[in-house]
Amino acid sequence: MSDAELSPIRAALDAGNFARAQELLAGLTAPPSAELFELRAQAAYGTGDLEETLAAYGDLYRLHLEGGRTQEAAFAAVMVGMYLMMDTGLMATVRAWLARAEHLIEDAPDSPVWAWLAAVRTYERLMCGDMPGTGQWAQRAMDGGQKHGLAPPSIIGQVALARVRIHDGDLDEGLSALDDVAVELSAGNLDPLTSGQMWCELICAMQWIGQHDRAEQWTQAMERWRQGAAFGGLHGRCRVHQAEIMRLRGPCDAAEQEALLACEELRPWMRREYGWPLTELGNARLRKGDFAGAEEAFLAAHQNAWLPQPGLALLRLAQGRVDEAFAMIENALDHPFDIPSKERPPSGGLQRAPLRDAQVVIALAAGDDDAARTAAADLAEIAQMYRSRTLQNSALAAKGRIALHDGRSSEAIRLLSEAVMEWVSLRMPFEAANLRVELAAAHRAAGDDRTAELELDAACRALEELNAATWAELARERVPVTPSRWDAEPERCVFCREGDMRTATFDGATVRLKDLKGMRYLERLLAEPGREFHVLDLVTVERGALPVGIPSDAPQLDAQCGLEVFDSKAREAYRQQLTEVEEDIAEAELNNDLHRAELARADRQFLIDELRRGVGLNGRARTVGDGVERARTSATRSLRYALDRITRHHSRLGEHLERTIRTGTYFAYEPDPRAPVDWKT
Repeated sequence: MSDAELSPIRAALDAGNFARAQELLAGLTAPPSAELFELRAQAAYGTGDLEETLAAYGDLYRLHLEGGRTQEAAFAAVMVGMYLMMDTGLMATVRAWLARAEHLIEDAPDSPVWAWLAAVRTYERLMCGDMPGTGQWAQRAMDGGQKHGLAPPSIIGQVALARVRIHDGDLDEGLSALDDVAVELSAGNLDPLTSGQMWCELICAMQWIGQHDRAEQWTQAMERWRQGAAFGGLHGRCRVHQAEIMRLRGPCDAAEQEALLACEELRPWMRREYGWPLTELGNARLRKGDFAGAEEAFLAAHQNAWLPQPGLALLRLAQGRVDEAFAMIENALDHPFDIPSKERPPSGGLQRAPLRDAQVVIALAAGDDDAARTAAADLAEIAQMYRSRTLQNSALAAKGRIALHDGRSSEAIRLLSEAVMEWVSLRMPFEAANLRVELAAAHRAAGDDRTAELELDAACRALEELNAATWAELARERVPVTPSRWDAEPERCVFCREGDMRTATFDGATVRLKDLKGMRYLERLLAEPGREFHVLDLVTVERGALPVGIPSDAPQLDAQCGLEVFDSKAREAYRQQLTEVEEDIAEAELNNDLHRAELARADRQFLIDELRRGVGLNGRARTVGDGVERARTSATRSLRYALDRITRHHSRLGEHLERTIRTGTYFAYEPDPRAPVDWKT
């Protein structure tokens, strides 16, 4: 067949227009050829027709076999095995095709086909949990790839061998090897299929051991690579990893949408592993508190022969079906997940770790102390072996939960406080908020109701910010507010200015502070709890240029552009802001706050540059959108500085204000209605 006839097909494939390539192939009347079968397989995989992909490579195998081209037939058989392995999880058929290839090249030990066969055999062994076998075949793939100048088998073997090292506890060597692979993938020297699969492998390896920061970095790299390079099921795999990171960082709305898109995109390719994106969808919905949606996704994963644990067991616990949750997690541990998969650890401690973490919580709820202690001890050993901050903190949290259950309140407070701070450091806000509920219970058990309610309030606010209001409601049910607080009279507090000093009384303690501009903003907010002040309203009132209620003929705030002004008003607005910045600089220098002064000087330079360019002198209506942003930045900085000063001298008042003051384009003081405060300002 001529190049002129094949050229449009190749061009369509290179452009990622796989449907067009299929149309062109369907219109050909040429006799079967090796090149046509290869083009047919590529086009079919790109459009999501896995069966046609396998059929095309199968036809290619038979064509070469009938022609006596054993090496080419062996390679085609390896390709059938590779695509079966990637997307079906049917290892028996993978092994059958690899056996055919081995038989054809058993008398040709130096054939380059051995490198490809070793690469596929490596992952067949990995997915079946044979880690020693994985290591042996991975080394063969690396050696064969290097010998014959074949980068894909070599890099596939390198990644698999690194995963074996990590699984065996040799983290330093394994992570170092994966870093080298990441550099190679970033260079863009590999074909798209190998690149996409290996990015996925790197991320899965990090998810195994809970190194989510590195997983996030590599997910971002894979996402950049995906744009314009990925094809077939690679788009969907990228989305699953994105959803995993979004779920950890929160809120989960975006994670749910990404997981839904992943399920849709992977539907044509995946078979048994289709439970992987479905389980991630269930996990995102579980964190949102969408229990019905989570159950739907988890059960769909189970129908695809996937083990959706510990998510489904934790869902049953949240639904109050404690015995069912306990039975599920016990069964998952007694009968380990054995569906071939490279997305989840095939065996050992890494496979048990998330199950043990959940088992501690479920067993304590079920009243099985022995099971909880066994799970916590095993989790601690796993964390020690793999030296992962995530695993180590899960083990620490488990110890804190058991201490709370045993009535060792002081120890529980110490352990849980440390674990909460570590979750915050790891940027895992849902875990931090959930554990903070346990910390509130520990303070309640120790008889410190006020601190308990502070912790509970912080946990519930965090959950609500994560759009997980259902979990906040469950938390309040678990650690109820003491009745006396509900019926309490408003606390009488003071925040009054007297000359250049200010008196602050809160929670029975009074301090005298030097007045600051940020404290004048704070006074305005405290005077009207719950009211939102636009930053320009707040700043202008503080300077005394306008009364508290802005008249109707004042310049209006535009939702997109900020304050609408004209020529002279524009100049005046910038000069006013410049005066405010000068005051901020002076106040910062007076208090020896060099960093704050440096930031304010940058603001001043911006305003001076704007004035020099003649802002607003062209006769047109002018909007000071940037002025709004500068005012917001300046006011926020002044207010935060004031709060820091207050915290140094009155820690309880500082904690209260940190929880109740909201900044942004709109500022507000939003105290807890369950603990009312009456301020004299």
